[in-house]
Amino acid sequence: MSDFQSTAPEPRLDHLYQEVILDHNRNPRNFKEISNPTLYSHGHNPLCGDDYHFYLNMAAGGVINDVGFKGNGCAISKSSASIMTTMIKGKTVDQAVKLDADVLKLLTEENVPQTVRENSGRMVIFDGVKEFPVRVKCATLAWQALGDALKDAGKGHPRV
Repeated sequence: MSDFQSTAPEPRLDHLYQEVILDHNRNPRNFKEISNPTLYSHGHNPLCGDDYHFYLNMAAGGVINDVGFKGNGCAISKSSASIMTTMIKGKTVDQAVKLDADVLKLLTEENVPQTVRENSGRMVIFDGVKEFPVRVKCATLAWQALGDALKDAGKGHPRV
């Protein structure tokens, strides 16, 4: 047994989560406008000024083959949108609708079932946002816009 004790702080999971959120804020994935999108939605949070446009292109069979977003907002809203775009690319409309519902439950409801947490994938890093009610709208903005866009799937025209 050694008397040596490390003075380095032990890594904490919340620090890792914070780094993931900050990375997606600094380097958002799929941060682009898509010309002539199959589906479109605009998300705006007047409380804090988050304002994003979401673009989706659908392939045959209802698969989301490209997704992008443009606009500006806080680190929470931008990183949530960035992670969302990486999670829905390659999914069918039905899969994206299910994911959207599970993530919104995760971010807004208490005591969600373990299956909802598992289905929410990387978005579990935002689970603690419920402790800050003003930030819930920031974290859910992209997901609410996704749900709005997916309502138009199959109608053959983008919402603008």
